[in-house]
Amino acid sequence: MAEHVFHLKANWPGLRNDVGEIEAGNLKTKVSIPPEMDGPGVGTNPDEMLLGAAATCYIITLAAIMERSGLEKADLTMDSEGIVDVTKGVITYKKIIHRPHIVLKPGASEKDVELAGRLVKKAEASCMISRAVKGNVEIELMATVEVAN
Repeated sequence: MAEHVFHLKANWPGLRNDVGEIEAGNLKTKVSIPPEMDGPGVGTNPDEMLLGAAATCYIITLAAIMERSGLEKADLTMDSEGIVDVTKGVITYKKIIHRPHIVLKPGASEKDVELAGRLVKKAEASCMISRAVKGNVEIELMATVEVAN
Protein backbone atom coordinates (compact mmCIF):
# COMPACT_ATOMS: atom_id res chain seq x y z
CA MET A 1 0.00 0.00 0.00
CA ALA A 2 1.30 3.44 -0.91
CA GLU A 3 0.35 6.54 1.01
CA HIS A 4 0.80 10.09 -0.16
CA VAL A 5 0.98 12.77 2.51
CA PHE A 6 0.15 16.40 1.78
CA HIS A 7 0.86 19.29 4.15
CA LEU A 8 -0.80 22.65 4.53
CA LYS A 9 0.20 25.57 6.73
CA ALA A 10 -2.41 28.12 7.73
CA ASN A 11 -2.13 31.50 9.41
CA TRP A 12 -5.21 33.31 10.73
CA PRO A 13 -4.13 36.56 12.42
CA GLY A 14 -7.48 37.90 13.54
CA LEU A 15 -11.14 37.18 14.08
CA ARG A 16 -14.00 36.13 11.78
CA ASN A 17 -13.69 38.85 9.14
CA ASP A 18 -9.92 38.95 8.91
CA VAL A 19 -7.82 37.57 6.07
CA GLY A 20 -5.57 34.57 6.53
CA GLU A 21 -3.09 32.72 4.37
CA ILE A 22 -2.57 29.12 3.42
CA GLU A 23 0.35 27.38 1.77
CA ALA A 24 0.48 23.81 0.50
CA GLY A 25 3.01 22.76 -2.12
CA ASN A 26 2.41 24.99 -5.15
CA LEU A 27 -0.68 26.56 -3.60
CA LYS A 28 -0.16 29.81 -1.74
CA THR A 29 -3.08 32.18 -1.32
CA LYS A 30 -5.01 34.47 0.95
CA VAL A 31 -8.26 33.13 2.41
CA SER A 32 -11.31 34.75 3.94
CA ILE A 33 -15.03 34.36 4.24
CA PRO A 34 -16.80 35.11 0.93
CA PRO A 35 -18.91 38.27 0.59
CA GLU A 36 -22.02 36.07 0.13
CA MET A 37 -21.55 35.10 3.79
CA ASP A 38 -20.81 38.65 4.95
CA GLY A 39 -17.04 38.27 4.81
CA PRO A 40 -14.34 40.41 3.21
CA GLY A 41 -14.03 38.22 0.09
CA VAL A 42 -10.23 38.43 -0.11
CA GLY A 43 -8.45 35.54 -1.76
CA THR A 44 -10.27 32.24 -1.92
CA ASN A 45 -12.49 30.49 0.59
CA PRO A 46 -13.33 26.93 1.67
CA ASP A 47 -16.36 26.79 -0.63
CA GLU A 48 -14.30 27.60 -3.72
CA MET A 49 -11.53 25.29 -2.60
CA LEU A 50 -13.88 22.30 -2.18
CA LEU A 51 -15.36 23.03 -5.60
CA GLY A 52 -11.85 23.35 -7.05
CA ALA A 53 -10.74 20.06 -5.48
CA ALA A 54 -13.81 18.25 -6.77
CA ALA A 55 -13.58 19.76 -10.27
CA THR A 56 -9.85 19.24 -10.80
CA CYS A 57 -9.98 15.69 -9.44
CA TYR A 58 -12.91 14.89 -11.70
CA ILE A 59 -11.51 16.37 -14.94
CA ILE A 60 -8.08 14.78 -14.39
CA THR A 61 -9.73 11.42 -13.66
CA LEU A 62 -11.92 11.75 -16.76
CA ALA A 63 -8.91 12.57 -18.97
CA ALA A 64 -6.98 9.59 -17.56
CA ILE A 65 -9.89 7.19 -18.08
CA MET A 66 -10.39 8.47 -21.63
CA GLU A 67 -6.68 7.98 -22.35
CA ARG A 68 -6.68 4.44 -20.96
CA SER A 69 -9.74 3.57 -23.03
CA GLY A 70 -8.10 4.86 -26.21
CA LEU A 71 -10.83 7.47 -26.72
CA GLU A 72 -9.21 10.41 -28.50
CA LYS A 73 -10.42 13.91 -27.75
CA ALA A 74 -9.96 17.21 -29.52
CA ASP A 75 -10.90 19.18 -26.40
CA LEU A 76 -12.05 18.69 -22.82
CA THR A 77 -13.38 21.61 -20.77
CA MET A 78 -15.68 21.87 -17.80
CA ASP A 79 -17.76 24.32 -15.83
CA SER A 80 -18.62 23.40 -12.25
CA GLU A 81 -20.96 24.95 -9.74
CA GLY A 82 -21.11 24.57 -5.96
CA ILE A 83 -24.37 25.12 -4.10
CA VAL A 84 -24.21 26.00 -0.41
CA ASP A 85 -27.41 26.07 1.62
CA VAL A 86 -27.82 28.30 4.66
CA THR A 87 -30.88 27.39 6.70
CA LYS A 88 -31.39 28.81 10.20
CA GLY A 89 -27.71 29.69 10.45
CA VAL A 90 -26.54 26.18 9.49
CA ILE A 91 -24.23 26.22 6.46
CA THR A 92 -24.28 23.04 4.37
CA TYR A 93 -22.39 22.33 1.16
CA LYS A 94 -25.36 20.81 -0.64
CA LYS A 95 -24.40 20.04 -4.22
CA ILE A 96 -21.71 20.18 -6.89
CA ILE A 97 -22.69 20.19 -10.55
CA HIS A 98 -20.03 19.30 -13.13
CA ARG A 99 -20.70 20.17 -16.77
CA PRO A 100 -17.92 18.46 -18.74
CA HIS A 101 -17.80 19.28 -22.45
CA ILE A 102 -16.01 16.62 -24.47
CA VAL A 103 -15.16 17.22 -28.12
CA LEU A 104 -14.05 14.02 -29.79
CA LYS A 105 -11.67 14.05 -32.75
CA PRO A 106 -13.18 14.26 -36.25
CA GLY A 107 -14.40 10.90 -37.49
CA ALA A 108 -15.39 9.62 -34.05
CA SER A 109 -18.20 7.07 -34.27
CA GLU A 110 -21.53 6.91 -32.45
CA LYS A 111 -19.95 4.12 -30.41
CA ASP A 112 -17.19 6.56 -29.35
CA VAL A 113 -19.83 9.10 -28.30
CA GLU A 114 -21.61 6.44 -26.22
CA LEU A 115 -18.28 5.40 -24.65
CA ALA A 116 -17.57 9.01 -23.71
CA GLY A 117 -20.95 9.15 -21.97
CA ARG A 118 -20.16 6.03 -19.95
CA LEU A 119 -16.69 7.34 -19.05
CA VAL A 120 -18.21 10.59 -17.74
CA LYS A 121 -20.03 8.53 -15.10
CA LYS A 122 -17.11 6.21 -14.43
CA ALA A 123 -14.82 9.18 -13.74
CA GLU A 124 -17.19 10.52 -11.09
CA ALA A 125 -17.29 7.11 -9.38
CA SER A 126 -13.48 6.84 -9.58
CA CYS A 127 -12.52 10.37 -8.48
CA MET A 128 -10.95 10.43 -5.01
CA ILE A 129 -12.67 13.68 -3.99
CA SER A 130 -16.08 12.48 -5.23
CA ARG A 131 -15.63 9.37 -3.10
CA ALA A 132 -14.51 11.48 -0.11
CA VAL A 133 -17.65 13.65 -0.10
CA LYS A 134 -20.09 10.86 -1.06
CA GLY A 135 -23.07 10.78 1.25
CA ASN A 136 -22.53 14.41 2.27
CA VAL A 137 -22.46 16.41 -0.96
CA GLU A 138 -24.54 15.45 -3.99
CA ILE A 139 -22.58 15.41 -7.25
CA GLU A 140 -24.53 15.88 -10.46
CA LEU A 141 -23.16 15.42 -13.99
CA MET A 142 -24.47 17.34 -16.99
CA ALA A 143 -22.14 16.26 -19.79
CA THR A 144 -22.05 17.33 -23.41
CA VAL A 145 -20.29 15.11 -25.92
CA GLU A 146 -19.79 16.12 -29.55
CA VAL A 147 -17.58 15.29 -32.49
CA ALA A 148 -15.32 17.95 -34.01
CA ASN A 149 -15.80 18.82 -37.67
